[in-house]
Amino acid sequence: MLIIDGNSVYEIDEDCIRTRKVPETCRTYEKIMKEQRKKQAGTEQTDGT
Repeated sequence: MLIIDGNSVYEIDEDCIRTRKVPETCRTYEKIMKEQRKKQAGTEQTDGT
C-alpha cells in the first residue's frame, strides 16, 4: 500500500502490519488508519448506488 501525504510517500507492507501490532503513537499508524477510513467511505458510497 502506498500512502501519499503532501510531498511525503510511504510504502506500507500490509502483511507485516497484520502480523505485528503498530503502536498508536506511531504516525505511520495514523496514516494507515486514515487510508482505511477513506477506502471504507469510498466502498460505502459505491455500494449504496
